[in-house]
Amino acid sequence: MMPLVVSLFPWCHQHSLLIISFLLPLFFFFLLPFFLGQNKVMQSERRKLTSLPTPPRLPVLGNLHQLGSAAHRSLRSLSEKYGPVMLMYFGCVPTVIVSSAEAAHEVMKTRDLAFASRPKSSMADRLLYNSHDVAFSPYSEYWRQVRRICVLHLLSLKRVQSFRSVREEEVVLMIDNIRCAASNMQPVNPSKLISTLTSDIVCRVAFGRKYSKEEDGGNTFREMLRETLELLGTFPVGDFIPRLRWVDWLRGLDARVRNTAKQIDCFTEKIIEAHLHVKNDGSDDHRDICDFIDVLLSLDNDKNDGSGISLGRDSIKAVTLDMFAGGTDTTYTVIEWVMAELVRHPKDMKRVQEEVRKVVGLKEKIEEELLGEMHYLKAVIKEVLRLDTPVPLLVPRESIEDTKLQGYDIPAGTRVMINAWAIARDPRSWERAEEFWPDRFMNSSFDFRGQDFQFIPFGAGRRGCPGIAFSIPVVELALANLLHHFDWELPDGMKEESLDMSESAGITSRKKVNLILVAKPRII
Repeated sequence: MMPLVVSLFPWCHQHSLLIISFLLPLFFFFLLPFFLGQNKVMQSERRKLTSLPTPPRLPVLGNLHQLGSAAHRSLRSLSEKYGPVMLMYFGCVPTVIVSSAEAAHEVMKTRDLAFASRPKSSMADRLLYNSHDVAFSPYSEYWRQVRRICVLHLLSLKRVQSFRSVREEEVVLMIDNIRCAASNMQPVNPSKLISTLTSDIVCRVAFGRKYSKEEDGGNTFREMLRETLELLGTFPVGDFIPRLRWVDWLRGLDARVRNTAKQIDCFTEKIIEAHLHVKNDGSDDHRDICDFIDVLLSLDNDKNDGSGISLGRDSIKAVTLDMFAGGTDTTYTVIEWVMAELVRHPKDMKRVQEEVRKVVGLKEKIEEELLGEMHYLKAVIKEVLRLDTPVPLLVPRESIEDTKLQGYDIPAGTRVMINAWAIARDPRSWERAEEFWPDRFMNSSFDFRGQDFQFIPFGAGRRGCPGIAFSIPVVELALANLLHHFDWELPDGMKEESLDMSESAGITSRKKVNLILVAKPRII
């Protein structure tokens, strides 16, 4: 029982004897009255999903105790034993875990509509205005129209191309900042600089101006965003064991969510009010005219734009947060992992630098047209998306009707979780699956846009990420510049194999420890 309590209360490690002596009687007092009722719920669900392989589980907790700090790794270990489609109980919530390309193909293509919804999430409801965003909103007419608006006004190929000057200007600023830091012979924190880059690009195209300075709340907003993404990746006890909802209060989770939601609301309200104040005024020279917020505000007042919906203030805030999070955190994560992997593999670093420098030649500025000729750079990015999948567990889906999956009966309302990280490392699909080997993508048709289900870092089907066209040009342009202008090495004679590659918690899998490198400007 002691490991069980400690798994529910991680902070018990520090004061284990005192806290556990207090919690054990309380734990049994609250649990014993409904053990029998909980088992009846599980038995009812079990009858519907009888044939699915299921790891042994505990009363009330189900399989929650088996997740560990890196759920995608724990789930892969279990799938190796129980199969690529298995049933787990997160508390009283039955969840089908998918860990094979074949099953993912069935969920996201063959039966895409049947699995097109999202399960209820208290985190998304509290942080994203009752899940009025795109990523966590259930399948509905509202979701379809809001997704269409985001694609049309921010994420379409035409709109992405129109942001080219923004990308190029911000990348140049990043390179200048690195060159300035490198001139002082000091190690550089690429993690921070890359985070600022992606944030500034998205701010300019979505908010109309940058919020990177402290006086504008830039650092605070990035911290709030990081906290939001970490919270969205947690497993609240109350979502899975309703009668233990008090545990989330006791371990401080409720307070974290409440404070973060309040801070984010104040910041987004400030942005919207600023837009309303200068609408048709042109008084703010820092704003790019008619940005994404302007578009959303126009829909707030216009029901005849063809979308069939009118967006309220909360919806505008939720969609804005969604686009900002999707455009910054995942993009930043990929760039950081690429740099980390290249530093760990000097031969690949040398090869990709030689390619970039040959394509660019003596030019000081890298134009986006040149990126199409950098085939090994693209292979490196693909390999990092495979090996260090930025969102290892795709946002869960929920079946909206009775259906089948790999021959198993799946009732309506069943949660389905796809382990994209495990699929990308499946030795049945990939040679040398655990190795960093970019050559696997040279002269290969494999792509990450949702057609090859062995490789789905952005998901696929109706609920696939619509922002691929927005993120990839930023990733390619930033990396091409970093590799063209500088030579990179670890500080203080540090060996490549000693670089910390551990992952942080949250919905995205960032490096847990910031990447600190020495940048040596290249003399042309």
